[in-house]
Amino acid sequence: MSTETRTGADGAVGAMTPRPFRVTSHRQETRDTWTLELEPVRGAPLVARPGQFTMVYAFGVGEVPLSVSGGPVSGGPVSGGPVSGGPVSGGPVGEGGDGQLMHTVRAVGAVTEAICAARPGDVLGVRGPFGQGWPLRAAAGSDVVVVAGGLGLAPLRPVVRQILRRRADFGAVAVLAGSRTPDDILFRRELAGWQDRADLQTLVSVDGGQPGWRGRVGVVTALLPEVHVDPARAVAFICGPEVMMRLTARALVDVGVPADHVHLSMERNMHCGLGHCGRCQLGPLILCQDGPVRGYDRLAPLMAVREL
Repeated sequence: MSTETRTGADGAVGAMTPRPFRVTSHRQETRDTWTLELEPVRGAPLVARPGQFTMVYAFGVGEVPLSVSGGPVSGGPVSGGPVSGGPVSGGPVGEGGDGQLMHTVRAVGAVTEAICAARPGDVLGVRGPFGQGWPLRAAAGSDVVVVAGGLGLAPLRPVVRQILRRRADFGAVAVLAGSRTPDDILFRRELAGWQDRADLQTLVSVDGGQPGWRGRVGVVTALLPEVHVDPARAVAFICGPEVMMRLTARALVDVGVPADHVHLSMERNMHCGLGHCGRCQLGPLILCQDGPVRGYDRLAPLMAVREL
């Protein structure tokens, strides 16, 4: 995104100036995580590529980077053919539509707590979108493995939705979702819809089970041997805690997935979104511009440096 002043329906708006967005929906996902749907108070909708993020401002409190978990998207695979493979989300109408900007936020500090507390009608500021997204166009024609740990499912949710819109453009597709406990699983109804599909392998695991939990127990990487894809023609998209991403990427490369076909979304303290402040630096990369999504072939040596 250019740092020059842009003029549009909102008047003169700089890249550092948030646009006002009104909260239209506020849905609790887990005990500390909410999904908010937002629409611009005026002007065009914000259109993001899967994997990009925005800077969201709680007026009077502060600003944080948030991955886009749904909404109008661009840059997906295009075959020109009709949408195939059934409903996009597998969930009920009104839960998981793609008409408005969606952010799934965990309340972990003053700013995210203020954002999570926003109710329909409240106004937040939004800048962006920023960063490099998931290379879905390049994945067309390949098998796909999506691996999410915890809140990492949020930025990967648009990937799965895009794939299901153009299901015929891809080979075998597997979605692996891990969380700490059953109560921490995101998008439960949507995940159940994905699990019901014959054209999508969806596996869910938790680190620790609870009474009544009949699903898998264990780290998400333990699900990889169950995945039905051809490693030589597979593309992987991974998001979650850094140690989980490193272990997952290494395991996929070890079974034959090319390192440059394994893509990770790196979490760093984005502050400006424009590459000016340097707070999100990872070695030679400024992740708000050079990321957050990068190939494991580039990230592997950087992730091997302790506390980089």
